[in-house]
Amino acid sequence: MKYRLLLTLVGIVLLLALTAGTMPAAEQAMDFSKMPVKGMVTMIDLGAKSCIPCKMMAPILEKMKKVYDGKAAIVFIDVREHRKQAKRFGIRYIPTQIFFDSDGKEVYRHVGFMGEKDIIAQLEKMGVA
Repeated sequence: MKYRLLLTLVGIVLLLALTAGTMPAAEQAMDFSKMPVKGMVTMIDLGAKSCIPCKMMAPILEKMKKVYDGKAAIVFIDVREHRKQAKRFGIRYIPTQIFFDSDGKEVYRHVGFMGEKDIIAQLEKMGVA
């Protein structure tokens, strides 16, 4: 019985050691104090990599990052990995998308899956072409 508990604890420690530092470098280096990006329209999508609607939005966000490169900042924050950001942005449900103008003022907030056409429409309303 004692050995079983000891083996379980050792297994947990090994698992934690193996998974430590596995967060992508881009997310490790993300400076949340610079969000929203000053001087640029910013869309922050707060969700989790394990959330189904969030997974469905991932390829859309990647496309939007490329299309709006240099025109608008498109940012994903995993709130399960960065819990302080969920609190900071007042997140109750995921995914939540928050759009900020170039002065950093929140202009629009949407909860749930947001499709490509809706993201484009909101960015266009904000003057991003």
